Amino acid sequence: MKRTHLITLAAALSLSACANLGGADNLGPSLKASEMSSLGKSQTSPIIDATGKKIGLATITQGNRGVVTSVMLGELTPGKHGMHFHAIGDCSPDSFKSAMGHVMPSGNPHGFLNPMGPHEGNLPNLYVMANGIAQAETYNTMVSLHGAYGTPALLDEDGSALIIHENPDDHTTQPIGGSGGRVACAVFK
Repeated sequence: MKRTHLITLAAALSLSACANLGGADNLGPSLKASEMSSLGKSQTSPIIDATGKKIGLATITQGNRGVVTSVMLGELTPGKHGMHFHAIGDCSPDSFKSAMGHVMPSGNPHGFLNPMGPHEGNLPNLYVMANGIAQAETYNTMVSLHGAYGTPALLDEDGSALIIHENPDDHTTQPIGGSGGRVACAVFK
């Protein structure tokens, strides 16, 4: 008798878990038919340092409700570094100022810890190990590759850039979380 109750309980929990995975009420709208073709599509770009030297790779991939960003790189100062999507896909060497400011059409302030934020270009900090190597994967539901869900398109007419900063992002301070200068960049167009 006890075994029957356990099987019934396990089946009920499995059905309950499945019911909570796909509903629009839980996860928001899914891709429209016209957007399905971009699901799983990705773009990989080199990450360069301020001298123009390739130090890694960044990949953005369209998920069902956001963008997966994968970063693998070396030759950076150990510790945390702010990482953001910038509005223009231009990594002209030296200061990367040509990438302009963060992707933020909503006008929300910077920062995951800001009660009025975050804006669309915010990403978690990148942690570089003592040997200068970093590998990270993040998920951002506020952007898309081509404008899905009415979110900003990273691959719009002027593209976007993934910028890595010299200091950690405190996720509050305006306008860039105190993350300082731009030390690495990847272009997405």
